[in-house]
This record gives sequence, C-alpha cells and structure tokens, in this order.
Amino acid sequence: MIRRLIRQMLFAQIFSALTVSVCLLIDSVIIGRYLGVEALSAYQLASPVLLVLAAFGSMLAAGIQVACSKSLGKGSQEETNRGYSSAIVLGFGVAFSLMLFVFLFRSFIARASGAGSEGTLFTDTRDYMTAFVIGAPATMGALILVPFLQIAGQSGILVAAVLAMTVTDIALDLVNVFVVHGGMFGMGLASAISYYCALIVGGWYFFTKKCVFKFSLKQVSFAKMREMLAGGLPSLINMAAGVVLVVVLNQILLGTGGALAVAAFSVISTIGNSANCVSTGINGVTLTLSGILYQEEDRTGLKVLIQTMARSSVFLGIVVGAVLILCAPLFARFFITEDSPARDMAVTGIRLYSAGMIPICLTAALKSSYQGMEKTRLTELISVMEQLVFPAVGALILSRFLGTFGVWFYFVSGELLTLLMIAVLIRQRTKSAPWRDGAYLLLNDSFGVPADQLMETDIATLEDAVRVSQEAEQFCLERGQSSRLSKRIALCIEEMAANVIDHGFKKDDKPHRLSVRLLHKEDSWVIRFRDDCRAFDPVHYIPAEGKDALGIRLTLAMADEAQYTYSLSLNNLALRLPGEREEAS
Repeated sequence: MIRRLIRQMLFAQIFSALTVSVCLLIDSVIIGRYLGVEALSAYQLASPVLLVLAAFGSMLAAGIQVACSKSLGKGSQEETNRGYSSAIVLGFGVAFSLMLFVFLFRSFIARASGAGSEGTLFTDTRDYMTAFVIGAPATMGALILVPFLQIAGQSGILVAAVLAMTVTDIALDLVNVFVVHGGMFGMGLASAISYYCALIVGGWYFFTKKCVFKFSLKQVSFAKMREMLAGGLPSLINMAAGVVLVVVLNQILLGTGGALAVAAFSVISTIGNSANCVSTGINGVTLTLSGILYQEEDRTGLKVLIQTMARSSVFLGIVVGAVLILCAPLFARFFITEDSPARDMAVTGIRLYSAGMIPICLTAALKSSYQGMEKTRLTELISVMEQLVFPAVGALILSRFLGTFGVWFYFVSGELLTLLMIAVLIRQRTKSAPWRDGAYLLLNDSFGVPADQLMETDIATLEDAVRVSQEAEQFCLERGQSSRLSKRIALCIEEMAANVIDHGFKKDDKPHRLSVRLLHKEDSWVIRFRDDCRAFDPVHYIPAEGKDALGIRLTLAMADEAQYTYSLSLNNLALRLPGEREEAS
C-alpha cells in the first residue's frame, strides 16, 4: 500500500511543482524575448526577493507537514485541526509583514541586489519585485494549503489550482506585453494576480462540507505555531541558503561575464527549477510519509519509503538529465536571441546542470526523511552545505581558473559533495555501509517494535479476514497472552475487516486494499487498520442499527482507546487493548 500511495502522491507533487516552474519559465521567456536581455537580468536580480517569500512559505508548508504528520501518526484529528487553524493565521501574518517590508524598502533592496542606483536595470528590478510582492498573501496562502490538500487526498484540486495559476499568468503576461505595455511592473503584477486565482480555486475546498479540517480562532495556538516553525526551520535554512547562493553567484558572474552572464544564469536557474520539480516532488512526499511512519515507529515502512524513492530518483534523474542535454539549445533559444553570446553560455550551463539530477533527487529523499524523523540539526547541516557552501566554493574556485565556464559547475559539484558527505556521516555514525540493512535511516536499535512482536498483512476478502483473525489469535497466544485477550483481538480484526470489505470494497468497481498491523509494546496491543476506501469514521459515526452497528460497537467496547483519522485518501483506525498474560497453572 505504501508503494501505491507513493506513486499517487509523487505524480501530483511533481505535476504541481512542474506547473509552477513552467509558470516562472514562461515569465522568463516572455521577458527575455520581448523586453530584452537587460530586463531578463533585472528579473534574475529580483529573484532573491521571490525566493525569500518562497522560503517562508516553504518553511510553513514543511512545518505543517511535520506537525500534522505527528498528530496523524498519533491518530489525533483535533490536534490536526489546531495545526490547520494556527497555520492559516501565522501564514497570512508573515505574508502581510513581508509585503509591507518590500514596499517600504524596495529601492534599497534593488540597490543591494546589484542593480545599481539608477538607470533601466535599477528601475526594472525595483518595479518587478514591487508588483510581485502584491501577491504575497496569495503566494503564502497557496503554499500552506498545499500540504493540507495532500493530507485530505485532494490532489485533483491541487492540480486544478496550479493549472488555473499557469493559464492566468500566461494570459496576463501576453496582455501586458502586447496590449498594456506595462513593462516589468506589469510582469510582476500578472504573477501576483495568477497566485490569487490559484488561491481561489484551491481554497474553495476548505469552505465545503467535504473539508476534513475545521478552522476556528479558538483553536489557534502559539505552541502549535512554534512547533510548525521549529519543524519547518530546516526548509527555511535550505531556502535561505539558496537565496544567499543566488546573490553570491550573481556577483561572481557580474565580475567574470557581466550582465550577459547574469542573463545566462537566469536561463539556467529557470530551466533548473523546472527540472527540479522531480526533487521537489520527492521531498514533499517523503517528508509527509516519513513523519507519519516515524510516529507509528514503522521501521519497515520507512525502509520501503526510502528504497522506493531511491529507485524513483535514479529513474527520474536519468530521464530529466537526458532531456536537459538534448534540449539545451532549444531551451536557450526560447529565452535569448541568436545574436547574443549569452545563448551559448546558457546551453553549456544547462548541460552541466544535468549531471546533478540523480544526486539532488537522492539527497532530497534522504534529507526530507531526516526532517520527518525530527533529525533537525542533521537536516540543517545538509541544507547549508548543499544549497550554499559546496556550490559557492566550487563556483568561486573554478571561476578563478575557467572564468564564467567554471561557475556553471556549481550545481553538480554541490550535489555530489553533499551526497558524499551524507554517506560519510552514515558510515561514521553506524559503522556500516550506508545502503546496508537500513543504515541510511540513522535509527537507534530501540526504535520500533521487534520483529517477533509484530504482525503485518493485507486483507482482500472475507476469507482473508477470517484467516488473519485466526493467525492473530495464535500470534497472541504464542506470546503468553490470555485466551480471552487473544480471542478479543481476533474478533476485533474479523469484525472491522468484514465491515471495510462489505461497505468499502463493494461501493465501487475500483480495486481496494486493507492493511492490518498488530503489534505488542509496553504491555499493550495495538491494532491498526488502514484502507483506501471512501472516508468513514467508525469511532464517531457508528451506524444506528443492524449487524454492522453491533459489530462496531462490540469492537470499540473491547478497546481501551480508539483513534480515527482520514489522511492521504486513507482511513486510519488504531485500537489499543491492554495486555493480559495467561496465568500459570
């Protein structure tokens, strides 16, 4: 079930990331083609402001994923709602603060970016960032709602929102260039309006009865805000390091190749951002699932997650890398006219960029899993080295010998060195090869449930339900549990599985799966049911009458604790029963 869930989530994450990057790519193409190379340089110089806004949004989105993964792993829908309410208030508060700051200091920011203090480059840089930041609340809102749409299993709405943003942005860009002639201010305003369109389309779900989250000002919690900020701090550091890297590379390029080199870098980074949709997708999926699996102490699930992501990383990295190599001249032609030397620079840079695609995907899988497993310091270290130190040092050293050509090695050198650093750290901490027996997870031996205290299986039919319930009874008896408790556990599995099959599997013609996990820990037994049928909460919405009502009531009565959540299009039910050993005769 995990592999199937990964495929579903990964497609939606990559598609949405690709569409957003295509939106930025279209901006660059139109600016470069119709407003000129100097306008393209201004776009690149303004990009740190865009990245700062994205950095705070990514921090909150990651913090939401970490915090909600914890609450979902615990089975607490109330705590998840508290996180939802707190995230919305915090997100919009940060967005309005950033918007006000850019408005007040836009000229200073433009000068600090390297655009000078007067002239067309300065004016274009200032105007673009000023107009773009008008959309800060919508940008922030869209970013923080993405993880909630994923958790709610509403990937279709997410895709529709991103498509609406893309279509709107392209249409308004063309209107600006051919009708309004609003220059760089108009380009920034078009992007801002497109984000509001995305927020309207994606946000509509949260006002419907289908929404699984409940907003309330009473649930806004400063403690939850702190938890999300702490959980998302590695993502902020990652993005902040990327912002500093862009500034550093811009300055190096201004010294080695001038505005032409900066324009070429704009093309390379724009194409690179589009290519990195695969690593963005891998990061988002791994962060969410690793957090849930970590809270459930599911060592096997974490192994499957990383192994699946590693295979996906290699495959996607090869495919995307090949596309970059073959299509580099075509991509550069979209942005820069044939008579400009910047085009050849861009082609070379794009092809060198391709060599880092597999490493960045592998690093994204490992780094986001560490963040989901609350290894904050390690995640922060990886982020700083990957996004700033390694690529900046590589570009600085190589530019001394190879000029602008040497700068284009920044990406591949940074990613390869980061992956090597992670391998060395794993070897140092585990005394084992990184790929052997889950060493890459960096988990303590005490993590999770011993294999002899855990039973996991899938159920597809009523016959399976009966068989698994009998196996569970025998499993408990063999571990010294009383006959009464063993029969209770068996009855819980049979009743709940039969209910899912009768009223979940048979409601449509789609194939469905039910996984059952029985574990013994700390003198109690936990039965976790997980299925991909339509949402149904047996804890709070028991049928009024009939055999099903009797079976569910009986099952819940036998459990000391019952928790239900609906997340990632999955029903999750956890039952806890106290241990009861057989008395010696």
